[in-house]
Amino acid sequence: MTLQEVKSKYKELFSNNSSVYRAPGRINLLGEHTDYNDGFVLPASINKEIIFAVGKNNTKSTCNLYALNFSESFTFDINDMAPVDMQWPNYIMGVVAEIYKQGKVIEGFDMVFKGDIPIGAGLSSSAALESGTATALNNIFELNLDKISLVKIAQLAEHNYAGVKCGIMDQFASVMGKEKSAFKLDCRSLDYSYFPLELNNYQIILCDTQVKHSLASTEYNTRRHECETGVEIIKEKNPSVNNLRDVSLELMSSYKNKMSRVIYNRCSYVVEENSRVIEATVALKNKDIIRMGELMYQTHAGLSHKFEVSCNELDFLVNETKKLNYVAGARMMGGGFGGCTINLVKRESIETFKTAITYSCLNEFGVAAKIYKIEITNGAEKL
Repeated sequence: MTLQEVKSKYKELFSNNSSVYRAPGRINLLGEHTDYNDGFVLPASINKEIIFAVGKNNTKSTCNLYALNFSESFTFDINDMAPVDMQWPNYIMGVVAEIYKQGKVIEGFDMVFKGDIPIGAGLSSSAALESGTATALNNIFELNLDKISLVKIAQLAEHNYAGVKCGIMDQFASVMGKEKSAFKLDCRSLDYSYFPLELNNYQIILCDTQVKHSLASTEYNTRRHECETGVEIIKEKNPSVNNLRDVSLELMSSYKNKMSRVIYNRCSYVVEENSRVIEATVALKNKDIIRMGELMYQTHAGLSHKFEVSCNELDFLVNETKKLNYVAGARMMGGGFGGCTINLVKRESIETFKTAITYSCLNEFGVAAKIYKIEITNGAEKL
């Protein structure tokens, strides 16, 4: 339905001169807040996505945008761009600005888009908007940028126009995802390897707390700074350490009394999480879903107590799953302070799980969690 809606709106507002693209949101099985520390992550792109209709409009620099989800339009001139208070246009203008920094030239275009990625749920709706825009403009204007260049353009758009100094995972997953596969990404070298996501009789289920979070202004950038502070302390005696990626579990533990409790907790969580990602890839290759679930619970404990990016609703949902013998593992996912938990649930118990979690959440908070069954899809592409 979304595809037809987008095409119809484009025709109504502009013309028939468009091509159509999709860009997915993402999940992250393990590896939270490791990407901007040059660590490892384990994401996959999902069947929550944004659909775009985009076409040239035969002007040199006028760009007309329409967001169907918000019934909002926005027009900008490529030669006179700056971030605006209306948030969503910043992601698109940011992509245009970064394309120009690559020495590539585009002209005026029209765009209509609509998505079903829940905003603020930690599923990277912003990365999908950036990745889809970059993919569409690359195709329409024949820029010949490779996929890794599109990933970097999308990431820098978020840094420079949205003000979030995010790591590269979200945009990488949105562009590079592969159907029925997860991939381990080395966020330093950008080496990546796919492997089939075979969960046997388990299914990935997301539970959306519907608690919204804003990462841009405060806590996300604060956590990044805290990690960098820890690196500087370790680097004084260990000059080969450039990032937490370079710190072993043993070296980290030797700093327990040499930095503040907060800085130590932030850094030790990241070092431990990198180790868990490596172990998780082994568990998935061995189809050991029980071990994978144990690692997810460990990650949640670290995010809640050491990294302190959870909230009451996320902690509650994860703790509730520990009472359910058909759940292998659960954790909060994304930047934190709201959004979704990711859960590994036995397929035959999905309806039971939905009922139990919905009731528990409603009883505790007066709000029912939204439940999403997730399938793994390809990354951004022309339709």
